[in-house]
Amino acid sequence: MRLKLVPQNTSFDFFSRWKIWLGISGLMMVIAFTSFLLQGLNFGIDFRGGTTIRTQSAQEIDVGAYRDAIAPLELGDVTITEIFDPTFGEDENVAMIRIQAQDGAEAVAATTVTAVEEALTAAAPDIQFVSVESVGPKVSGELIQTAVIAVALAIGAVLVYIWLRFEWQFALGAVAALVHDVILTIGIFSELQIRFDLAIIAALLTIVGYSLNDTVVVFDRVRENLRKYKKKDLKEVLNISINETLSRTVMTSVTTLLALISLYVLGGDVIRGFVFAMIWGVIVGTYSSVFVASTILLWLGVKRDWSKPSNTAGNQFANIDA
Repeated sequence: MRLKLVPQNTSFDFFSRWKIWLGISGLMMVIAFTSFLLQGLNFGIDFRGGTTIRTQSAQEIDVGAYRDAIAPLELGDVTITEIFDPTFGEDENVAMIRIQAQDGAEAVAATTVTAVEEALTAAAPDIQFVSVESVGPKVSGELIQTAVIAVALAIGAVLVYIWLRFEWQFALGAVAALVHDVILTIGIFSELQIRFDLAIIAALLTIVGYSLNDTVVVFDRVRENLRKYKKKDLKEVLNISINETLSRTVMTSVTTLLALISLYVLGGDVIRGFVFAMIWGVIVGTYSSVFVASTILLWLGVKRDWSKPSNTAGNQFANIDA
């Protein structure tokens, strides 16, 4: 017996209250944007600047012990990562300790670095401090700019791709869904003041890809049904298409969430922010693929010139396989 989270044949009307769905999305985006303006983001070391200490020890690294040793110093955002490299010998256990810049300073003070080294030496007597490097606010500012450009270029590339693959109405619907997902993800990080670092930028780009995949699956079925049901209005065709892909959409999202929740619970503090962003992104991405992208498409309308043969409907790129 096959497991089905959603019945094979459903007939939900997703557009009877389409104004409500757009209103909810619009309200959530306003809240997210307002939170961003009022509170800003809790930037991590990558964007605020700080100091990185590279250590080496003959004994195995206990990240928990390192963290407990540094905790009494109350240094704020501290990230401890064990480095794995096949070229390292058995007695080469390397860790990277990243400490955020303190308020009003470009880097961690030398006295603070000394205090960290003394605390770590007490936890691991044979520890060696290989290097100490600082990242100033100028480099951090460049990272913020590069991150914004990366997300903007990804969304722009999606706009061009969907435009060529389908029609401009589909492209605007897909991009509206992606912008919706990115803004809501940034908004919840601002609202909850969760640490925002380069890993979250990677999560945002992953969310863009995931949401786009869901949207393209729905839009591809819409295009097929527009040719199949030539006399049905666009709203009915969209409902049929979403219902036909609903089982696949829900199954994909639920199985992805199961893996992500496991990582969130068992993966440790290092990847928790990334995984949280992915969990939130999968939820809002699934929502936007069904309610936002399709509703925008319904609002814009689709040119349905049936004087052309079916196999040339759309633009000249419409039949290119993804």
